[in-house]
Amino acid sequence: MMDSMSRPITEFCLDLYKKLNRNAEDTNIVFSPMSISVALALIHLGAKNNTAAQIEKVLHVRKAAGRMSLGSDHESAAPVMEPEGSLESQSSSSECNKEGDLNHKVFQELLLQLQNLGEKYILTLANNLFMQQGFELRQQFLMCSKELYGAMLQTVDFHGAVEAARRKINAWVESETQGKIKELFAPGVIDGHALLVLVNVIYFKASWEHKFEEEKTVQRDFKLNQNRKKPVQMMYQKGKFKLGYIEEIESTITYENLMMWASSEAMFETTVEVYLPRFKLEGTFNLNQVLQEMGMTDIFTESKVDLSAMTFAKSLVLSNVVHKAYVEVNEEGTVAAAGTGASIARRSLPLTEVFMANHPFLFFIRHNPTNTITFFGKLCSP
Repeated sequence: MMDSMSRPITEFCLDLYKKLNRNAEDTNIVFSPMSISVALALIHLGAKNNTAAQIEKVLHVRKAAGRMSLGSDHESAAPVMEPEGSLESQSSSSECNKEGDLNHKVFQELLLQLQNLGEKYILTLANNLFMQQGFELRQQFLMCSKELYGAMLQTVDFHGAVEAARRKINAWVESETQGKIKELFAPGVIDGHALLVLVNVIYFKASWEHKFEEEKTVQRDFKLNQNRKKPVQMMYQKGKFKLGYIEEIESTITYENLMMWASSEAMFETTVEVYLPRFKLEGTFNLNQVLQEMGMTDIFTESKVDLSAMTFAKSLVLSNVVHKAYVEVNEEGTVAAAGTGASIARRSLPLTEVFMANHPFLFFIRHNPTNTITFFGKLCSP
Protein backbone atom coordinates (compact mmCIF):
# COMPACT_ATOMS: atom_id res chain seq x y z
CA MET A 1 0.00 0.00 0.00
CA MET A 2 2.75 2.46 0.93
CA ASP A 3 4.45 1.69 -2.32
CA SER A 4 1.40 3.12 -4.05
CA MET A 5 2.70 6.60 -3.25
CA SER A 6 6.03 6.05 -4.90
CA ARG A 7 4.80 6.48 -8.45
CA PRO A 8 2.68 9.63 -8.06
CA ILE A 9 5.38 11.33 -6.00
CA THR A 10 8.02 10.45 -8.59
CA GLU A 11 5.83 11.57 -11.50
CA PHE A 12 5.13 14.84 -9.70
CA CYS A 13 8.85 15.17 -8.92
CA LEU A 14 9.85 14.92 -12.58
CA ASP A 15 7.10 17.32 -13.73
CA LEU A 16 8.24 19.85 -11.18
CA TYR A 17 11.95 19.38 -11.88
CA LYS A 18 11.42 20.08 -15.57
CA LYS A 19 9.56 23.29 -14.74
CA LEU A 20 12.07 24.49 -12.13
CA ASN A 21 15.00 23.59 -14.37
CA ARG A 22 13.81 25.61 -17.40
CA ASN A 23 15.54 28.84 -16.48
CA ALA A 24 18.19 27.34 -14.25
CA GLU A 25 21.13 26.71 -16.57
CA ASP A 26 23.93 26.98 -14.01
CA THR A 27 21.82 27.07 -10.88
CA ASN A 28 21.68 24.52 -8.10
CA ILE A 29 18.24 23.07 -7.46
CA VAL A 30 16.98 21.11 -4.50
CA PHE A 31 13.42 20.35 -3.47
CA SER A 32 11.43 17.64 -1.76
CA PRO A 33 8.72 16.14 -3.99
CA MET A 34 7.44 14.09 -1.08
CA SER A 35 7.13 17.13 1.17
CA ILE A 36 5.38 19.29 -1.45
CA SER A 37 2.98 16.44 -2.26
CA VAL A 38 2.03 16.29 1.40
CA ALA A 39 1.50 20.07 1.49
CA LEU A 40 -0.80 19.93 -1.52
CA ALA A 41 -2.69 17.03 0.06
CA LEU A 42 -3.28 19.23 3.10
CA ILE A 43 -4.83 21.90 0.85
CA HIS A 44 -6.86 19.22 -0.93
CA LEU A 45 -8.46 18.42 2.41
CA GLY A 46 -10.16 21.83 2.26
CA ALA A 47 -10.95 21.82 -1.47
CA LYS A 48 -13.98 20.55 -3.38
CA ASN A 49 -15.11 19.90 -6.93
CA ASN A 50 -12.84 21.20 -9.68
CA THR A 51 -10.42 22.80 -7.25
CA ALA A 52 -9.87 19.38 -5.65
CA ALA A 53 -9.77 17.59 -9.01
CA GLN A 54 -6.98 19.86 -10.25
CA ILE A 55 -4.87 19.06 -7.19
CA GLU A 56 -5.41 15.34 -7.79
CA LYS A 57 -4.31 15.79 -11.38
CA VAL A 58 -1.14 17.66 -10.45
CA LEU A 59 -0.32 14.98 -7.86
CA HIS A 60 -0.95 12.12 -10.33
CA VAL A 61 -3.46 10.36 -8.10
CA ARG A 62 -6.81 9.00 -9.20
CA LYS A 63 -9.06 6.23 -8.09
CA ALA A 64 -9.25 2.79 -9.62
CA ALA A 65 -11.11 -0.15 -8.19
CA GLY A 66 -11.48 1.61 -4.89
CA ARG A 67 -7.82 2.10 -4.11
CA MET A 68 -5.17 4.66 -4.82
CA SER A 69 -3.93 4.45 -8.33
CA LEU A 70 -1.60 6.31 -10.48
CA GLY A 71 -2.32 8.02 -13.72
CA SER A 72 0.78 8.48 -15.75
CA ASP A 73 -0.66 10.13 -18.80
CA HIS A 74 -1.82 13.58 -17.93
CA GLU A 75 -5.18 13.58 -19.66
CA SER A 76 -6.63 10.52 -18.02
CA ALA A 77 -5.50 11.72 -14.63
CA ALA A 78 -8.46 14.07 -14.31
CA PRO A 79 -10.91 12.30 -12.02
CA VAL A 80 -14.58 11.87 -12.68
CA MET A 81 -16.49 14.13 -10.33
CA GLU A 82 -19.03 12.46 -8.11
CA PRO A 83 -22.40 14.17 -7.71
CA GLU A 84 -22.52 16.38 -4.65
CA GLY A 85 -25.12 14.34 -2.81
CA SER A 86 -23.44 10.95 -3.09
CA LEU A 87 -22.53 9.41 0.22
CA GLU A 88 -19.63 7.04 0.41
CA SER A 89 -19.49 4.73 3.36
CA GLN A 90 -16.94 6.34 5.61
CA SER A 91 -14.46 4.05 7.27
CA SER A 92 -15.21 4.02 10.95
CA SER A 93 -11.56 4.59 11.86
CA SER A 94 -11.72 8.25 10.88
CA GLU A 95 -14.04 10.75 9.36
CA CYS A 96 -11.12 12.57 7.84
CA ASN A 97 -10.63 10.52 4.71
CA LYS A 98 -13.12 12.35 2.54
CA GLU A 99 -14.35 10.96 -0.77
CA GLY A 100 -12.43 11.79 -3.89
CA ASP A 101 -9.34 10.32 -5.42
CA LEU A 102 -6.74 11.30 -2.91
CA ASN A 103 -6.31 8.88 -0.07
CA HIS A 104 -5.29 11.00 2.91
CA LYS A 105 -4.68 7.95 5.08
CA VAL A 106 -1.93 6.79 2.74
CA PHE A 107 -0.18 10.16 3.07
CA GLN A 108 -0.53 10.01 6.84
CA GLU A 109 1.04 6.54 6.99
CA LEU A 110 3.88 7.63 4.75
CA LEU A 111 4.57 10.61 7.02
CA LEU A 112 4.56 8.43 10.12
CA GLN A 113 6.97 6.01 8.50
CA LEU A 114 9.33 8.73 7.30
CA GLN A 115 9.41 10.57 10.59
CA ASN A 116 10.22 7.42 12.49
CA LEU A 117 13.58 6.60 10.96
CA GLY A 118 15.58 5.90 14.10
CA GLU A 119 18.59 7.60 15.67
CA LYS A 120 20.68 7.87 12.53
CA TYR A 121 18.35 10.38 10.94
CA ILE A 122 16.64 13.65 11.57
CA LEU A 123 13.83 14.32 9.17
CA THR A 124 11.75 17.35 9.99
CA LEU A 125 8.86 18.13 7.76
CA ALA A 126 6.41 20.89 8.57
CA ASN A 127 3.33 22.24 6.82
CA ASN A 128 1.17 25.07 7.91
CA LEU A 129 -1.49 27.38 6.60
CA PHE A 130 -1.44 31.02 7.60
CA MET A 131 -4.73 32.76 6.97
CA GLN A 132 -5.96 36.32 7.04
CA GLN A 133 -7.94 36.83 10.24
CA GLY A 134 -11.68 37.24 9.87
CA PHE A 135 -12.33 34.08 7.86
CA GLU A 136 -14.35 31.45 9.63
CA LEU A 137 -13.11 27.89 9.35
CA ARG A 138 -14.87 24.57 9.52
CA GLN A 139 -14.11 22.52 12.63
CA GLN A 140 -13.88 19.34 10.57
CA PHE A 141 -11.06 20.80 8.49
CA LEU A 142 -9.17 22.05 11.55
CA MET A 143 -9.52 18.67 13.23
CA CYS A 144 -8.51 16.64 10.18
CA SER A 145 -5.58 18.82 9.13
CA LYS A 146 -4.21 18.34 12.62
CA GLU A 147 -4.97 14.62 12.80
CA LEU A 148 -3.62 13.72 9.37
CA TYR A 149 -0.88 16.27 8.72
CA GLY A 150 -0.01 17.70 12.12
CA ALA A 151 -0.91 21.14 10.77
CA MET A 152 -2.22 23.78 13.16
CA LEU A 153 -3.73 26.54 11.06
CA GLN A 154 -2.79 30.00 12.27
CA THR A 155 -4.48 33.32 11.68
CA VAL A 156 -2.44 36.44 11.04
CA ASP A 157 -3.24 39.93 9.83
CA PHE A 158 -1.61 40.25 6.42
CA HIS A 159 -3.73 43.30 5.61
CA GLY A 160 -3.16 45.33 8.76
CA ALA A 161 0.19 44.06 10.06
CA VAL A 162 2.07 42.27 7.32
CA GLU A 163 5.45 42.67 9.04
CA ALA A 164 4.17 40.98 12.21
CA ALA A 165 2.68 38.21 10.05
CA ARG A 166 6.03 37.70 8.33
CA ARG A 167 7.83 37.48 11.67
CA LYS A 168 5.29 35.01 13.01
CA ILE A 169 5.69 32.70 9.99
CA ASN A 170 9.50 32.91 10.16
CA ALA A 171 9.50 32.13 13.88
CA TRP A 172 7.27 29.11 13.31
CA VAL A 173 9.56 27.79 10.55
CA GLU A 174 12.67 28.34 12.67
CA SER A 175 11.25 26.46 15.64
CA GLU A 176 9.93 23.61 13.46
CA THR A 177 13.36 23.08 11.84
CA GLN A 178 15.39 23.28 15.06
CA GLY A 179 16.77 26.64 14.06
CA LYS A 180 18.18 25.44 10.74
CA ILE A 181 15.90 27.54 8.53
CA LYS A 182 15.98 31.02 9.97
CA GLU A 183 14.50 33.66 7.74
CA LEU A 184 12.20 31.99 5.25
CA PHE A 185 10.61 35.29 4.20
CA ALA A 186 12.84 38.33 3.80
CA PRO A 187 11.28 41.71 4.62
CA GLY A 188 8.94 42.89 1.90
CA VAL A 189 8.36 39.47 0.37
CA ILE A 190 4.87 38.81 1.74
CA ASP A 191 2.10 40.70 0.07
CA GLY A 192 -0.22 42.72 2.29
CA HIS A 193 -3.13 41.47 0.18
CA ALA A 194 -2.44 37.80 0.97
CA LEU A 195 -5.31 35.70 2.29
CA LEU A 196 -3.92 32.19 2.61
CA VAL A 197 -0.25 31.21 2.59
CA LEU A 198 0.88 27.59 2.61
CA VAL A 199 4.35 27.12 4.09
CA ASN A 200 6.12 23.79 3.60
CA VAL A 201 9.64 23.18 4.92
CA ILE A 202 11.79 20.09 5.19
CA TYR A 203 15.14 19.52 6.86
CA PHE A 204 17.12 16.30 6.71
CA LYS A 205 20.30 15.14 8.34
CA ALA A 206 21.62 11.61 8.27
CA SER A 207 24.91 9.83 8.65
CA TRP A 208 26.50 7.77 5.91
CA GLU A 209 26.46 4.04 6.30
CA HIS A 210 30.10 4.25 5.17
CA LYS A 211 31.58 7.48 6.48
CA PHE A 212 34.21 9.50 4.66
CA GLU A 213 37.40 10.17 6.63
CA GLU A 214 38.10 13.86 6.90
CA GLU A 215 41.85 13.55 6.40
CA LYS A 216 41.22 12.01 2.96
CA THR A 217 39.28 15.04 1.74
CA VAL A 218 41.30 16.75 -1.00
CA GLN A 219 40.99 19.88 -3.07
CA ARG A 220 40.02 19.13 -6.65
CA ASP A 221 38.64 21.14 -9.54
CA PHE A 222 34.90 20.99 -10.18
CA LYS A 223 34.03 21.76 -13.82
CA LEU A 224 31.16 24.26 -13.74
CA ASN A 225 30.88 24.07 -17.54
CA GLN A 226 33.08 23.68 -20.63
CA ASN A 227 35.28 26.67 -19.77
CA ARG A 228 34.92 27.38 -16.07
CA LYS A 229 36.04 25.42 -13.05
CA LYS A 230 36.42 26.05 -9.35
CA PRO A 231 38.32 24.31 -6.56
CA VAL A 232 36.16 22.28 -4.17
CA GLN A 233 36.70 20.07 -1.14
CA MET A 234 36.32 16.58 -2.55
CA MET A 235 35.60 13.81 -0.04
CA TYR A 236 37.16 10.43 -0.79
CA GLN A 237 36.63 6.82 0.18
CA LYS A 238 37.30 3.45 -1.33
CA GLY A 239 34.90 0.61 -0.67
CA LYS A 240 32.41 -1.87 -2.06
CA PHE A 241 29.43 -0.06 -3.59
CA LYS A 242 26.77 -0.64 -6.16
CA LEU A 243 27.45 1.17 -9.39
CA GLY A 244 25.73 1.46 -12.73
CA TYR A 245 26.40 3.17 -16.04
CA ILE A 246 23.75 5.11 -17.84
CA GLU A 247 24.36 6.59 -21.25
CA GLU A 248 21.23 8.74 -21.22
CA ILE A 249 21.00 12.32 -20.09
CA GLU A 250 18.58 14.25 -17.94
CA SER A 251 16.18 14.94 -20.80
CA THR A 252 15.28 11.24 -20.88
CA ILE A 253 14.21 10.97 -17.26
CA THR A 254 10.86 9.28 -16.85
CA TYR A 255 9.39 7.38 -13.93
CA GLU A 256 10.16 4.07 -15.66
CA ASN A 257 13.77 5.05 -16.41
CA LEU A 258 14.40 6.31 -12.91
CA MET A 259 13.08 3.09 -11.38
CA MET A 260 15.14 1.04 -13.80
CA TRP A 261 18.35 3.01 -13.21
CA ALA A 262 17.99 2.80 -9.44
CA SER A 263 17.06 -0.88 -9.36
CA SER A 264 19.60 -3.38 -8.15
CA GLU A 265 19.43 -5.19 -11.51
CA ALA A 266 20.90 -2.12 -13.20
CA MET A 267 23.83 -2.03 -10.80
CA PHE A 268 26.75 -4.26 -9.95
CA GLU A 269 28.65 -4.33 -6.68
CA THR A 270 32.34 -3.65 -7.04
CA THR A 271 35.23 -1.82 -5.45
CA VAL A 272 34.78 1.87 -6.11
CA GLU A 273 36.86 4.94 -5.40
CA VAL A 274 34.30 7.59 -4.61
CA TYR A 275 35.01 11.31 -4.88
CA LEU A 276 32.08 13.44 -3.79
CA PRO A 277 32.16 17.17 -3.12
CA ARG A 278 31.13 18.58 0.22
CA PHE A 279 28.11 20.75 -0.39
CA LYS A 280 25.32 22.69 1.21
CA LEU A 281 22.16 23.36 -0.72
CA GLU A 282 19.13 25.37 0.15
CA GLY A 283 16.25 25.68 -2.24
CA THR A 284 13.42 28.15 -1.71
CA PHE A 285 10.61 28.25 -4.23
CA ASN A 286 7.40 30.15 -4.53
CA LEU A 287 5.43 27.48 -6.38
CA ASN A 288 2.43 29.60 -7.43
CA GLN A 289 3.35 29.92 -11.07
CA VAL A 290 4.54 26.36 -11.69
CA LEU A 291 1.50 24.86 -9.97
CA GLN A 292 -0.75 26.95 -12.19
CA GLU A 293 1.16 25.80 -15.25
CA MET A 294 0.74 22.22 -14.07
CA GLY A 295 -3.03 22.68 -13.93
CA MET A 296 -3.85 23.97 -10.45
CA THR A 297 -5.46 27.23 -11.55
CA ASP A 298 -8.84 27.47 -9.80
CA ILE A 299 -7.47 27.65 -6.27
CA PHE A 300 -5.66 30.92 -7.10
CA THR A 301 -8.69 32.46 -8.86
CA GLU A 302 -11.38 34.19 -6.83
CA SER A 303 -14.19 33.49 -9.31
CA LYS A 304 -13.41 29.76 -9.46
CA VAL A 305 -11.94 28.68 -6.13
CA ASP A 306 -13.84 26.12 -4.05
CA LEU A 307 -12.37 25.78 -0.57
CA SER A 308 -15.78 25.08 0.92
CA ALA A 309 -14.49 22.09 2.89
CA MET A 310 -12.17 24.50 4.71
CA THR A 311 -14.18 27.68 5.13
CA PHE A 312 -17.64 29.20 4.92
CA ALA A 313 -16.25 32.17 2.97
CA LYS A 314 -16.61 32.21 -0.80
CA SER A 315 -13.64 34.42 -1.54
CA LEU A 316 -10.75 32.66 0.22
CA VAL A 317 -8.08 31.99 -2.40
CA LEU A 318 -4.63 30.51 -2.01
CA SER A 319 -2.16 33.39 -2.25
CA ASN A 320 1.22 31.66 -1.95
CA VAL A 321 2.74 28.22 -1.78
CA VAL A 322 6.29 28.43 -0.47
CA HIS A 323 8.65 25.46 -0.21
CA LYS A 324 12.09 25.31 1.32
CA ALA A 325 14.42 22.32 1.44
CA TYR A 326 17.74 22.33 3.28
CA VAL A 327 20.54 19.88 2.42
CA GLU A 328 24.09 19.54 3.58
CA VAL A 329 26.56 16.83 2.62
CA ASN A 330 29.78 16.32 4.55
CA GLU A 331 32.06 13.51 5.68
CA GLU A 332 29.84 12.45 8.57
CA GLY A 333 26.71 12.28 6.50
CA THR A 334 24.14 14.40 4.83
CA VAL A 335 22.21 17.22 6.25
CA ALA A 336 19.48 16.64 3.67
CA ALA A 337 20.88 15.00 0.58
CA ALA A 338 23.34 12.58 -0.91
CA GLY A 339 24.27 12.70 -4.56
CA THR A 340 25.00 10.11 -7.16
CA GLY A 341 24.96 10.63 -10.89
CA ALA A 342 25.98 7.46 -12.65
CA SER A 343 27.22 9.11 -15.84
CA ILE A 344 30.07 10.57 -13.79
CA ALA A 345 32.08 7.40 -13.44
CA ARG A 346 34.91 6.69 -15.83
CA ARG A 347 36.56 3.33 -16.12
CA SER A 348 40.08 3.18 -14.75
CA LEU A 349 42.04 0.17 -13.55
CA PRO A 350 40.32 -3.09 -14.35
CA LEU A 351 39.63 -3.91 -10.68
CA THR A 352 38.67 -0.55 -9.25
CA GLU A 353 36.04 1.78 -10.59
CA VAL A 354 36.32 5.52 -10.04
CA PHE A 355 33.25 7.57 -9.32
CA MET A 356 34.33 11.20 -9.53
CA ALA A 357 31.58 13.77 -9.07
CA ASN A 358 33.56 16.64 -10.55
CA HIS A 359 30.99 18.18 -12.86
CA PRO A 360 27.27 19.03 -12.54
CA PHE A 361 25.19 16.06 -11.45
CA LEU A 362 21.66 15.10 -10.52
CA PHE A 363 21.04 13.42 -7.20
CA PHE A 364 18.15 12.08 -5.24
CA ILE A 365 17.57 10.66 -1.79
CA ARG A 366 15.11 7.84 -1.61
CA HIS A 367 13.43 6.18 1.34
CA ASN A 368 13.98 2.61 0.19
CA PRO A 369 11.29 0.79 2.21
CA THR A 370 8.57 2.86 0.53
CA ASN A 371 10.49 3.82 -2.62
CA THR A 372 9.69 7.45 -1.90
CA ILE A 373 11.90 10.18 -3.35
CA THR A 374 12.33 12.56 -0.44
CA PHE A 375 14.83 14.90 -2.16
CA PHE A 376 15.69 15.60 -5.76
CA GLY A 377 18.20 18.08 -7.06
CA LYS A 378 20.91 19.22 -9.37
CA LEU A 379 24.32 20.37 -8.18
CA CYS A 380 25.96 22.73 -10.66
CA SER A 381 28.27 24.57 -8.31
CA PRO A 382 29.17 23.22 -4.86
